[in-house]
Amino acid sequence: MLHVFHARQCARFAAPFLIAIVLAACGDDQPNEQAGGPVSVATLKVATKPLPLTIETVGRAEGSKAVEVRARVSGILEKQVYSEGAKVKAGDLLFQIEASPFEIALAHARAALAEQEARSMQAKRNAERLAGLARANAVSQRSADDAQSELEGSQAALLAAQANVREAELNLSYTKVVAPISGITGRAEHSEGSLLMAGTESSLLTTLTQADPMWVRFALSENEYGALRAAAGKPDTLAVSLLGKDGSPRADRGKMNFSASTIDENLGTVQLRAEFSNAQLAVLPGEYVRVRVEGGARDAITVPQKAVLQNANGPFVWIVSNEGQAQQRAVKTGSWIGSDWQINEGLQQGDTIIVDNLLKLKPGQPVQAKTMEATAAPERANAGAASATTPNAG
Repeated sequence: MLHVFHARQCARFAAPFLIAIVLAACGDDQPNEQAGGPVSVATLKVATKPLPLTIETVGRAEGSKAVEVRARVSGILEKQVYSEGAKVKAGDLLFQIEASPFEIALAHARAALAEQEARSMQAKRNAERLAGLARANAVSQRSADDAQSELEGSQAALLAAQANVREAELNLSYTKVVAPISGITGRAEHSEGSLLMAGTESSLLTTLTQADPMWVRFALSENEYGALRAAAGKPDTLAVSLLGKDGSPRADRGKMNFSASTIDENLGTVQLRAEFSNAQLAVLPGEYVRVRVEGGARDAITVPQKAVLQNANGPFVWIVSNEGQAQQRAVKTGSWIGSDWQINEGLQQGDTIIVDNLLKLKPGQPVQAKTMEATAAPERANAGAASATTPNAG
């Protein structure tokens, strides 16, 4: 019995040692990453590819036409016809100024014209009669000349009377204030019953903005503008679109209609303007909008977003050195192309970057690389370029 008990006790104490030996033996077949062994990583060899040049920035919408509607004659504002903020057509009545004083002035002008017409007819008859008598030597030539001068003066006075009638008619027409263009009305500056004085600040009645087509002003940095011109040529060949907060189009594709000929010396930006159809008034004047500018293509390097990390010195990627070790490489990122970052500086064609197990790496860490295919085929990159974003330096 004593021997049996001793054997069982030995078996109980020996079992843990046997298990430890077996586990140690199994562990010899795997790399010991914690002990400084190579880390298994997926790698990607970067290469340049043609990508559409796309830049996003922020712009501000404005009407293609903006007009101050003013009273052109002095008088009492009798009636406001339009609704503030309404869409009106050119020629629609907006305000009515008291017309009675101008109707009376027109009646006086017409009466003066009729009187002058009668004088002119009498002067003409006198001139013709005296001219005939002068030829018959019945009156002196001086009398005939005086009659002719009186006729010419009467005709000049007739022209002045006709001009007075036209002026009175025009002033009367100005009592009806109509929309000079089609567009959206602003708030009324004066209430009914107010006295308006033409030629002063009180003559401003409202504003009118033409929002279709809509203009959008924006700015690009000197480098961005230079890159677009180099890729696309003339500015008017650039494709311009407006985007919503979710990246969806907000208007039909626009066209460039202005680019500044100088660079702002304080901001280092170039001012541009694009025109968009806005029949449904989807964009309102004064609104800030996202603007995407596309033009041409250029060779660029892209890497998966997950491969780009950030530290106190800025963005960087892990690369595999010729010695098979992980090394940090500082980079400068550009546009966001789909699920990739465009790399402007820091990488060259043929460099091998690490795309996984990044948190296990440290400088000089040996790695066991597994090559993977490029994450963005050329056609995928072209499709992804639609969502490229670049912060506006201006």
